Amino acid sequence: MRLHQSWKNYATQLLLEREIPLVTDWTRSWLVDLHADFFVEHSEQDGTARRPLFDALFDAAIDVYLAALREGYPEAQAREITHIQGSWTFIRHGWGELIEFPPDESAAYYERYEAFYDRHDCSPKDPFGEFAPADGLPDAPETPERLNGDYPFAASGLDDGVYVVDENTEVRLECGVDAEDITPSA
Repeated sequence: MRLHQSWKNYATQLLLEREIPLVTDWTRSWLVDLHADFFVEHSEQDGTARRPLFDALFDAAIDVYLAALREGYPEAQAREITHIQGSWTFIRHGWGELIEFPPDESAAYYERYEAFYDRHDCSPKDPFGEFAPADGLPDAPETPERLNGDYPFAASGLDDGVYVVDENTEVRLECGVDAEDITPSA
């Protein structure tokens, strides 16, 4: 998957992992709002009606991200795990304008992090597993007809690794480690 990377990713990681009173909570809230605002804006329809789901999804994604970091995944892979789960959620709702990979690549992404997803009861059918809110993600309007092959954010053929695009280059740099080399430490 293609991920954009900057110093902000590492600063955010540090603030979330250190659990600094007030600062960590502010950072978490800022991240949820940043992502929810982006996806409300880029939704072709029903953006405002989708907002509660986006808020809950991105709050859960931070828990996933931190769990992956604790288990030893590098930052880019921890983030990719959450992007995959978000795309699975968007696919389930038919939000083709928001997904990051074509739906037919879902299984390949699952297999890359199968051990992590299995440990936490996550799958394409239940993207957040144990990380989902107790009552599940909020309901939101579905648009199954939008899974029509037109996916403006999706980049196909990148399911074999993490390709990082930094602020200064358009070159995709493969990074991370093989999932089978991760030994969970938590």
